[in-house]
Amino acid sequence: MIAISVIIPTYLRPKDLTRCLEALKQQTRPADEVLVVVRDSDNETWALFQESNFDPLPIKTVTVEVPGVVAALNAALDVATGDIITVTDDDAAPHTDWLKRIETYYLSDERLGGVGGRDWVYWENKLLDHDDTETVGQVQWFGRVIGNHHRGVGKAREVDILKGVNMSYRRSAIAEIGFDERMWGTGAQVNFEMALCLTLKRKGWKLVYDPAIAVDHYPAKRFDEDKRDRLNEVALVNAVHNETLVLLENLPPVRRVVFMLWAVLVGTQESLGLIQWLRFFPKEGKLAQRKWLASLRGRWQGLRTWQQSVKVNTSN
Repeated sequence: MIAISVIIPTYLRPKDLTRCLEALKQQTRPADEVLVVVRDSDNETWALFQESNFDPLPIKTVTVEVPGVVAALNAALDVATGDIITVTDDDAAPHTDWLKRIETYYLSDERLGGVGGRDWVYWENKLLDHDDTETVGQVQWFGRVIGNHHRGVGKAREVDILKGVNMSYRRSAIAEIGFDERMWGTGAQVNFEMALCLTLKRKGWKLVYDPAIAVDHYPAKRFDEDKRDRLNEVALVNAVHNETLVLLENLPPVRRVVFMLWAVLVGTQESLGLIQWLRFFPKEGKLAQRKWLASLRGRWQGLRTWQQSVKVNTSN
């Protein structure tokens, strides 16, 4: 047997958190420890724990003052006692066999550094209809990142990236790495998972995605600059900065150059390069212009952060 810690960062979403904790009560393989990370100013969540009883869950609350998911996860990692560190969001509900399936993988392969699975996305309590795919969690040779964790089907397979709402790691693999505090953002800090996953891959650990390891995901309101349903230039700059920094740090030299050329000249629908801007400008006009300029700022800022990190590491 191995010990499993479950980490749940939360902020101002007590109803969602209650659903998540109730789902953890139903696990066929119970958690050895449930760490709920709560912001010091989050009175709604603190009131929940004063008024509600979640026995028999072995819950410990961890207080954090710094905003952002990275600070929350690192605070929990500092006190976690499990051999396996699992992470889910407060707006998710793990399936009953979630921990059992995760444990089976780690017991069967010592080279395994991380395991994750599918999140079934619900909007207004209705399951969204997505096209299924077997291409999940990949970084293409030129740096394009493919997520699709919410659409994955088929057998278990090795991947480059796991998704924050449904991921787990071997403690011995991540203890000295932790979650990257250079990630920009005051809440979701988009692409923080990629930083840890690609570092683990570079160090020789294996990451596996299995669609059968599942959570139901009810994307809830965010209380930061990233509002999910509308453009915010600050949120886009932050996400592109994080992606750029992580890829520059983990790609080989030639692929770094290819990535930056592709990102600036082509890009994606979310983070526009020149060609994507030309594609969307006739339809979106000023909106496409705003996306493009924010994407360029994010690329530039990510490049600068990476260069600063290289200087620091070289001087040390």
